[in-house]
Amino acid sequence: MDSNYLHALSWSRAFRDVGEWAPMNAIHRLVGMGGDQLVTELLGHECPEAQAARPKHYEELKGDFLTFPCATELLRRIHSLGLGVVLATSAPADELRFLRNLLNAEGAIDGQTSADDVAAAKPDPEVFVTAMTVGNIDVERAIAVGDSVWDIKAARAAGIGCIAVESGGFSRHELSEAGAIFVYRDVKELLAQLRTSPIGGFLSQ
Repeated sequence: MDSNYLHALSWSRAFRDVGEWAPMNAIHRLVGMGGDQLVTELLGHECPEAQAARPKHYEELKGDFLTFPCATELLRRIHSLGLGVVLATSAPADELRFLRNLLNAEGAIDGQTSADDVAAAKPDPEVFVTAMTVGNIDVERAIAVGDSVWDIKAARAAGIGCIAVESGGFSRHELSEAGAIFVYRDVKELLAQLRTSPIGGFLSQ
């Protein structure tokens, strides 16, 4: 989902609601990290009021959420090749329902995680460990796809590799330095090169 910058805006507005402030670029750098960790990292202290204010602004921006070109096709293609697809996220269940409706890939998704399933968000590995359990996926045959350094750190801590896409706002260099096994410009490029990607390697196993 093309949502990282909208999440940053949601947090920015939530901070202002409660008399706090953090620069937008700094907020964006932490999108993908759990909300409690993000707040503490940005403000230097906990702020449950800001966390409580964020969902309202998220709702206000829902009309601007879009799926990346070829995202739905990518999931359908992977599923059609006989591979399992699990959405690994710590998003609240109501937000996840909204995003799945936009994605319109039902039938290609074999499982999901949400905030109800994990106690710790990325970069903690729990979300990926739980996703593998939900999907009955062998850790030796699992791979993550993400768009932030937090996705990569969480995947590596879970013992799996991570393919990255640059469309989350992190550069190829940053994603590679964090440990991505391959970096694509976006999901459209990953789909076009799927057979020669690390995902394609599972097809011959």
